[in-house]
Amino acid sequence: MAYIDIIQPENAEGKLKEIYDGLIESRGKIAEVHKIQSLNPESITNHMNLYMTIMFGRSPLKRVHREMMAVIVSVANKCEYCQIHHLEAVKNFWKDDEKLEDFKKDFEASGLDEKEKALCRFAKSLTISPEKSKDEGLIRPLRKLGFSDREILDATLVIAYFNFVNRMVLGLGVDLEENPGGYKYE
Repeated sequence: MAYIDIIQPENAEGKLKEIYDGLIESRGKIAEVHKIQSLNPESITNHMNLYMTIMFGRSPLKRVHREMMAVIVSVANKCEYCQIHHLEAVKNFWKDDEKLEDFKKDFEASGLDEKEKALCRFAKSLTISPEKSKDEGLIRPLRKLGFSDREILDATLVIAYFNFVNRMVLGLGVDLEENPGGYKYE
C-alpha cells in the first residue's frame, strides 16, 4: 500500500490523463512507479525521458546488459518491485528460464561471460560501496576488460538511475502490479 495518495488512471484529468495515455501507448501499460508520481505529473514525464534515454537510447551497451545491471542494483537495495520488473525484461532477451534462475541466485555462477560479470560486479559495488570508486578503483576492472569510457558512463548512468528509482519505490511504498510483465522491452 502506497504511503501517499495516488491518482488512478480512471480519475486522471488534463495533463495527467495525457501522460497516462501516452504511457499506455508507448510502454503497453502504466507501472505503479509512475502512478506514485501522479501528484506531480511533470515528474512522470521527466522520469520517463530519463528512463528511455538510459535504458533504450543509443549505447554501446546492449539492452540486456542494462537490464542485468538494473536487477543487480535492485537486489543490492532489496527492491523486490524493480527486481521483478527487470528480471522480466532480462527473461525477454534470454528466453531461458534456467539461466534466469541461476542469475537470480548468483550472477557469478550463472554462465555469464567475463564482461557481463564485470558489469554486474560494477553495479553491485557502486551501489553498496560507491566510495570505493576513489582513484578509479571500481572502473579499473572494466578498463582492463576493454570497456570504453562511453560504456563506463552508460553503465554508471544505469546504476545511478536504479539507485534513484529503488529509493523512490521503497521510500513511498510502491506496490507490485498484479501482472508485472507485459511491457514493450525493445
